Amino acid sequence: AYKMATLDLKWSPRLRNYEQEKRSLSCVLEECDGHPLQALVTSVEPMKKDKKTSKETASQPLGAKDQNPVDDPLEGIDPLSAALLDPLSQALAEKSASSAATTTTYAKKAEKENVAPQDQTFEPWSFKRTTILSTYTTSERIPITTSFLSEDEKVKLETKAQAAVTDKVKHRLEQLDDMEEGSVKETLNLDQKEYLKKIDDMNSALTKAWECEQRVKALKIAIQCAKLLVSASVIKFYPSKFVLITDILDNFGRLVFDRIRSKSSYQPSGSLHTIPLPENFTSDQVPDSGKETCRNWFFKIASIRELIPRFYVEAAILRCYSFLSDGEYTQALVRLTHIVRGIGDPLVSAYARSYLCRVGLDVAPETRLHLLPTFTDFLKTQSQLNYDFVQNTLAVQRLDVPEYLFLYAPAIEWILQCLSHQAKDVTLDDVLSQVKDSTSSAIVLNAVLCSFRPEYISSLALQFADMIKDAEETGLPKYKLYVSLGNCVLQADPSEKDRLPLLNKVWKNVMKLKKPNEYIACTQVWIEYVAKHFSKRELNTLLDDIIKHMAPERAFESHYAELVSIVNRILTHITDFSILFSMDKFLPFIDMLQKESVKIEVCKSITNSFALYQKEDTHDPVIFNAMMYLCKMLHDSLNALSLEDERRQVGALICGFLRRINFGRDFEQQLNFFVEARSSFTNLGSVLVYLIHSVNLLAMRTRAVVKGNHTRKTAAFVRACAAYCFITIPSLTNILARLNLYVASGRVAVANGALSQADAFFKAAINALKDVPPYMEIDRRQQCTEPYITAYINNFLSVLLVVPDNPDMEVFYLLRGLLNAVQEYQWTASSDHKIRVYMNTISLLSAACQDKYLYGVEKVDSNDSLYAGGKKFVTEVAAIVHTLLEQILEHLKSLTTSDELRRRQALLALGLFTRLISHADISEETNICTLLVNLWILSQKYGVLEQKLMKRFHLAVTSRQGEDYQQLAQKLTLPGTRTI
Repeated sequence: AYKMATLDLKWSPRLRNYEQEKRSLSCVLEECDGHPLQALVTSVEPMKKDKKTSKETASQPLGAKDQNPVDDPLEGIDPLSAALLDPLSQALAEKSASSAATTTTYAKKAEKENVAPQDQTFEPWSFKRTTILSTYTTSERIPITTSFLSEDEKVKLETKAQAAVTDKVKHRLEQLDDMEEGSVKETLNLDQKEYLKKIDDMNSALTKAWECEQRVKALKIAIQCAKLLVSASVIKFYPSKFVLITDILDNFGRLVFDRIRSKSSYQPSGSLHTIPLPENFTSDQVPDSGKETCRNWFFKIASIRELIPRFYVEAAILRCYSFLSDGEYTQALVRLTHIVRGIGDPLVSAYARSYLCRVGLDVAPETRLHLLPTFTDFLKTQSQLNYDFVQNTLAVQRLDVPEYLFLYAPAIEWILQCLSHQAKDVTLDDVLSQVKDSTSSAIVLNAVLCSFRPEYISSLALQFADMIKDAEETGLPKYKLYVSLGNCVLQADPSEKDRLPLLNKVWKNVMKLKKPNEYIACTQVWIEYVAKHFSKRELNTLLDDIIKHMAPERAFESHYAELVSIVNRILTHITDFSILFSMDKFLPFIDMLQKESVKIEVCKSITNSFALYQKEDTHDPVIFNAMMYLCKMLHDSLNALSLEDERRQVGALICGFLRRINFGRDFEQQLNFFVEARSSFTNLGSVLVYLIHSVNLLAMRTRAVVKGNHTRKTAAFVRACAAYCFITIPSLTNILARLNLYVASGRVAVANGALSQADAFFKAAINALKDVPPYMEIDRRQQCTEPYITAYINNFLSVLLVVPDNPDMEVFYLLRGLLNAVQEYQWTASSDHKIRVYMNTISLLSAACQDKYLYGVEKVDSNDSLYAGGKKFVTEVAAIVHTLLEQILEHLKSLTTSDELRRRQALLALGLFTRLISHADISEETNICTLLVNLWILSQKYGVLEQKLMKRFHLAVTSRQGEDYQQLAQKLTLPGTRTI
């Protein structure tokens, strides 16, 4: 039946009036107040339930947190709307939520550390703790003495007393006496790893003893831990040991406080029931039993004979004073400040004072009366450093004075941070005055620079520069003080009148630094100060000085990270690249980075900054030459072993540079630039693709300038642009990119009237089709290329509609060549892409026979003007269509051996039906109507298509106007049921 219909077929196109069809399909436009894909918003008035009589109207997005879609099926997010939500908006919302969660986490941590979340200048103890543990390490063996882990002691403590209360108290006192006398002791020499594990075991033992109701054992462990802070046997490890031991004491303090609070409940006024203490309770709410328990703990601790354990354990449970009195903290902190004065070792006393400041900040952040005396006492202990017992300790442990003084840094920094945090300038002036009068230690001065507000430091920057000059370098090299001062003046700008004098004072001393590591550390900070506040002259001078210091003996090879940081800091403040590249020392500075990976990293930073900050187009030769030099280095760094991601990143950076080079109306100079860029970046396909698109755009800009009326000069120019593209496209390795660029360039050539060049592009596009492999890597995975080829051919067909035929060639010679290439291409046997191309070609040929095309190119006469729908032309077109229909129907006849093939047959039959009904004349003379009925029956023959789909097409036919369509509609039947 299909063969007979084809043989008797007399195809002719359906004549169409596109303007009339457009008017018939147009609708009245209405203003839209909201985005059609946004989440739906409804107003819901809840129904009365049970005895509730209140009414309220809620207007909020569906799916709000307090809505339950189970309780009300009308609420919740509409699944269709949810599916249509913009994925970019959703990703942005998730990012915002993540950012909010991060902020909340920091706020909670800051609240736990008793620091205002908005104050980013205060470093919480948790951060300081990590730094101390990583800095102060040792390879020596560390002695540790314990008296609570022996088996006899374990048995003794695990025995539960069954006597009366008085006997129980007596038993506990005996245990405390045994502990104080040290009846059982165990001394071990451990390395650092074993020591850390032992401390962790002690903390676990304390927690386990507490959970087993063994309070005395827990107290003994806390005391023994505090005793470890008395000894400075391995003095280099003392700061880390302090951190580990105070962690255990903090744990003990929390356990005691939670225990007393859990046993304390109060009876609110007017209530007959007792309730637990609230979060922010007062001492008046604590019952007498809770106060008595609290006093007992302080009495037990007061009975400890040794000063240091008694101090640390009492400080650990300092929060428990809130059970006794509301105003006890200040008095207790001042008293403990006086107690520390009894500690003879200056290092031990310094860390004891830092622990007191930390506890005070934790329990009473508003109490500050003890802070200044604590710092004053520390300054007074500095005179002890020359005592014999300190010098003997250093001699025994083979430690020099600078190393010993460095051990004080964490303690004094924490004390000063607590003291200066939110302190008034008067207090800071007092502290600074004491530092000037008492010591010239670099350790103390650096702690001041790191702890005080940057605004305060910046206001006295000249004064601090003089103090640094006179400071003693014991314990801390002087260059670190300049680094700390530089960080302060970067965070808070000094007054304008002080900026240049400060730079002169500092740089005069920095230039004298002989060691490259010290010099570059200072320069890394102060170069940003210069870039931020001064002109290119000063910055260029500093770059010259850096080159002079780092070039001898190739010192720069050991400091590439600092040099890269210098470039990044400059780029942060110098966003005018004409200024940056006009400095004659900048590119020599870049050349000093002779390690290829480092130089490439810097080139990436500069090109990325150029793409970010260069908002306006430029053709400045200084910028142009410098950026070409840098981009050429990026390009030359790639080789056959480079990863695809690396090539993609470099290509994007170079394209970002090329995008900003614009010579305005000087199109010839712009084309010369693209020629130079092509010769410089031949190995990057993404850059070549960008250049081809840019040259095509340049040709279209030329057309816009002359308004389509090319002169001899502009016509020659656009042909030169076409030649550029024709030469460049074959160098691309991606065959799909070549195909698309051939078609795009051909369209540009047609738009500019360069028809011979367009023919060359289209012929090349047709010839390249055979080079497409069946499978290739697309989007980082192997994919079949047939869908991409089909899309490419469909695009090509849409272009061919407006391309006029060559008078010396046959009708549609380009289309015939394309169909031959499609026929010769090795299509997959299991696909129907070739047949779909044929069906789309029928649509094109029908459009080509219209008196006036749906679209065209201005100033270019297409085939509608050349042939005007002539009979010979239509006959040629009909012959092509006849051949295509035979190919299609032959393919349909072969799809009958399996369910999958029959489904494909039905889909193709329906596809051909829709194209013929839209583009072919169905009058009786053509016999198309018979073919349409056969295709309709075939599409329903095996019941593989949905009945809704068939009804939809049937409705489309019946809605057509004309007797032929009505007769056809009567022949198209729909069964009552259909398998889906």
